[in-house]
Amino acid sequence: MRLDKFLKVSRLIKRRTVATEACDRGIVSVNGKAAKPSYKLSVGDIIAISFGTRTVRVEVLEISEAVRKEDAATLYRELPSEEAQRLLLKEWKNNSCIEKCDFSPAWVRRKTA
Repeated sequence: MRLDKFLKVSRLIKRRTVATEACDRGIVSVNGKAAKPSYKLSVGDIIAISFGTRTVRVEVLEISEAVRKEDAATLYRELPSEEAQRLLLKEWKNNSCIEKCDFSPAWVRRKTA
């Protein structure tokens, strides 16, 4: 399916003409590269759309020519932004619980007990 049609069918962008213009302006990228409206999407592709200062990243889960409004969100899964991932990683690294946790397999813990 074409990128611009997927954006319209999934209701990430309201109209196909607006989706086409967004692709032409370089606002939409697929797998980290700017994509044209005619780009053929496949399941597993990552789409990033820049809305002003916010970037929405989604993973394509399913491709369908037409879906009901209620089912449109099942075509994709929203991913956390890169900034949110960096903050989460920083928090995880700073967490002192990691040093206290026992990561050894259960069978090793049973033998030593």
